[in-house]
Amino acid sequence: MSGTVAALALSSALLSSAATIFIRQGLRGYGPYTGVWINMLVGSVCLWVGVLFTGGIGQPTLTAFALFVLAGLIGTVAGRVLRFFAIEAVGASITGAFMNVTPLVSSGLAILLLGEHVTIPIVAGTLVIVAGATLLSTGGRSLGVRPAQLWLPILSATCFGIVAILRKIALGGMAPVPGTAVNVTTALVVFTGFLLASGQRDAMICRGPSLLYFLAAGVTENLGVFLVVLALSIGSVSVVSPLTNVTPLFVILFSVLFLRGVETLNARVVAGAALIVVGAILITALGGR
Repeated sequence: MSGTVAALALSSALLSSAATIFIRQGLRGYGPYTGVWINMLVGSVCLWVGVLFTGGIGQPTLTAFALFVLAGLIGTVAGRVLRFFAIEAVGASITGAFMNVTPLVSSGLAILLLGEHVTIPIVAGTLVIVAGATLLSTGGRSLGVRPAQLWLPILSATCFGIVAILRKIALGGMAPVPGTAVNVTTALVVFTGFLLASGQRDAMICRGPSLLYFLAAGVTENLGVFLVVLALSIGSVSVVSPLTNVTPLFVILFSVLFLRGVETLNARVVAGAALIVVGAILITALGGR
């Protein structure tokens, strides 16, 4: 597989990890709805600016446009809302770990719906990454997280796994930048409507340090999404999805540096991170064989 695809996917994982830390810090002052709305607003603005500098929206097919809209509803609304609530409920490290359910969903759907050929190293690497994520998660549960709360990151990861397939198909009829812009803008419009209809206008107001953290999360999160879409435009889902899910390794490193006193590491967490590194190496070095 192309080194460019691997670089894009891993860069996306790094940005997603940074966003997770920023979100964790922002949630210390405001609720998940506020963070999600700012995240989507920042993404929409940045991406449409990107569209202006990359040749405009082009001539997308109706099917591609509709699929990016659907991706916005499933991934950017449902997936991100669940992710914010998960980070608030179980912490950044465990949420990051459970995001590794995503490659199982996306790779399985890629085989069934797209007819992608998955090599043995890709399968092995994906399973090792998921095993590492599972170990990370059990380590977190030993720190006091209730089992029922773990459904939040699992459902979020499932949404992201479905979205990887939608975006891959949609890229056949629409360029990555405008496609991602439509994706995020759809989510912003729908989520804003939800907040207004449910009488939660105050969720769109944020001040102080939390605002800065949520803005930073919006930039890193949405840049990461764009890199994923760009990687999918030149690489297969079964390769891109597992590589973007080395996020837990970066989350742990950032947690040690920036979340001291907020989140705790143990031996299982460290071992899980090591397995994720091994899985990433398998996919990167041997995925094309």
